[in-house]
Amino acid sequence: MREIVAGTIPDEIGDLPNLEFLSLGVNNLNGLIPSSVFNISTMIKLSLSFTQLSGSLPANIGLGLPNLQVLYIGATDLSGVIPNLSSASMLTALDLGENSFTGFIPTTLCALTNLKLLRLSKNNLAIDTSTPEATTLSCLANLRSLTKLSLDANPLNATLDDFFSNFSTSTLQHISLRNCSMRGNIPIGIGNLSSLISLDLENNQLSGSIPTSLGRLGNLQGMNLNYNKLQGYIPYQLCQLYNLVNLQLASNQLSGSIPSCLGNLAASLRYLSLGSNLLSSTIPSTFWRLAYILQVNLSSNSLIGPLSQDIGNLKVVVEVDLSNNNLSGVIPSTIGGLQDLVNLSLANNNLEGPIPSSFQDLLSLQLLNLSRNNLSGVIPKSLEALSLLKYLDLSFNRLQGEIPTGGPFQNFSAQSFVSNSAFCENLIKIISCCSELDFKALVLNYMPNGSLDKWLYSQNYSLNILQRLNIMIDVAVAVEYLHYGYSIPIVHCDMKPSNILLDDDMVAHVADFGIAKLLGGGDSITQTMTLATVGYMAPEYGLEGMVSTRGDVYSFGIVVMETFTRRKPIDEMFDGEMNIKQWIANSLVLPDAKIDEVVDANLLGIETEQEDDDHVRKRDCISAIMRLALTCCAESAEERISMKEAVATLNKIKTKFLKDTTAGRGVLLNRPLVQQPFK
Repeated sequence: MREIVAGTIPDEIGDLPNLEFLSLGVNNLNGLIPSSVFNISTMIKLSLSFTQLSGSLPANIGLGLPNLQVLYIGATDLSGVIPNLSSASMLTALDLGENSFTGFIPTTLCALTNLKLLRLSKNNLAIDTSTPEATTLSCLANLRSLTKLSLDANPLNATLDDFFSNFSTSTLQHISLRNCSMRGNIPIGIGNLSSLISLDLENNQLSGSIPTSLGRLGNLQGMNLNYNKLQGYIPYQLCQLYNLVNLQLASNQLSGSIPSCLGNLAASLRYLSLGSNLLSSTIPSTFWRLAYILQVNLSSNSLIGPLSQDIGNLKVVVEVDLSNNNLSGVIPSTIGGLQDLVNLSLANNNLEGPIPSSFQDLLSLQLLNLSRNNLSGVIPKSLEALSLLKYLDLSFNRLQGEIPTGGPFQNFSAQSFVSNSAFCENLIKIISCCSELDFKALVLNYMPNGSLDKWLYSQNYSLNILQRLNIMIDVAVAVEYLHYGYSIPIVHCDMKPSNILLDDDMVAHVADFGIAKLLGGGDSITQTMTLATVGYMAPEYGLEGMVSTRGDVYSFGIVVMETFTRRKPIDEMFDGEMNIKQWIANSLVLPDAKIDEVVDANLLGIETEQEDDDHVRKRDCISAIMRLALTCCAESAEERISMKEAVATLNKIKTKFLKDTTAGRGVLLNRPLVQQPFK
């Protein structure tokens, strides 16, 4: 076992005048790098990566290291600016990634004509925009030996033309510019980089179409364009990339159909993500020729038609996500033959018929989500054999009969099966009732964690973003069930935090139906003289006593705002024309306002001059929630969304927040994303 070295680097190391190789990486070293190290003129390789060394690099670093060929000081705690390295003209590899360097990427790097690897990723570097000449790093084209360029996770705020306007038949094999605030179009000239093996431009603001010239990159094995603003069709020229292993085009605005020629990449393609786009039409029959594919994500598009039995050809597939489309027909029984399948999501489609009994053979399955379809029949008892199954969601279907109790079913809560019977998990249960001449009462399930109101306003309790979002989803599911789960819609009429109770697991239950109304006889609206709580009532309710399901939507929107701001709608700060709705709206649209100034200060933490990723993730999540709340609270009832739409939107917000959090921190939060009521 390798011994880890701790402590500081001694100054005396500079007394080794003939030292050529110094490799101290992956140790518990701390403190400053002795300046004497940078004056050992015989040094060929210096590797100090993956340590806790701090400080800055000397301005004249290149002068004292004329023979240096490899400089690895990545993943340390260095800061300051990147010095002029042009005197170290022998450098072939430079890695300063994962530090805290600031300032501009020096154009003097372009003088290092022997450089093969340049990695500056995960710093806080920018491009100098003080003069037109300084805005471009196209001088990188001078690095004729460069094979790997990695600048990802720096706020470059540039266009790709700034980098590649002069590149032609380069030696470049790997380009990583993910999360760099890159904008503009993908230049056609990238198609001239004939040696390119991987291209990673994920999470930028790139727009326009995917250039057809990318089809000329015959050596390309990986292309990641996820999380941009790309539009237009997926060019069929990508089907000419016969070495392509990984194709990631998710979370853009791509439209049209899935190219039928993708099946031509069967020999090479292993990972495909086209999710969260605007793709339509059916899944082409040739798609199922991808016999060696490991991961398929076509979720959150507008794909239609039945699922082909040929899906069973994907013999080695591990993950399949076709959720949030408009797929119809029955679930193919051939899926049961996918022995290596770990994750399967067909949620939120129009699939019907039974759950195939062949699913009993999916012995590797860990996640199965068939929620929000029109599935019928019983849950096959044979699914008890799926011993590895950890997450199951069959909610919001038309399933009936007994729920299996053996195997993994022992660990699933009712939330996995809600909306398949005549009860809703998120409505408070009535145990009994008492009726005397002078006393009438209902006996309800005891909720040990009290009301949401208590958790919002007591000094001894606190809720984080995810807990509040989960509670709002629970409430939305309960109200959705009241509106749509019965033959006659029920309007709660008094939605507020004190009527939202929390059980042992912090699952929310809606209570107090004292003034609830039934909308019978096909009516979508009725009148009442009973007033709800001031501040939560929809305008038409308070003025005219008009009761409708859209009134509950309004009240729900107010509750959402209160939950994330800890401000009651009748707070003394709201007077005159200023109310909680206007306050929230101003924070989202006024140029000098910020959502940070209205939300509960406990949610975002202390703001610093340099926003970290966690702060941005939380703020983006809360902003999306507040936009939903404002949509619920539209002044006109006709302009409000339905509770079905509210549930769907909240689940999408939660999915994105969990995904971003997992990507940013490696944190897995295991509460099910969908908690729907029984129908």
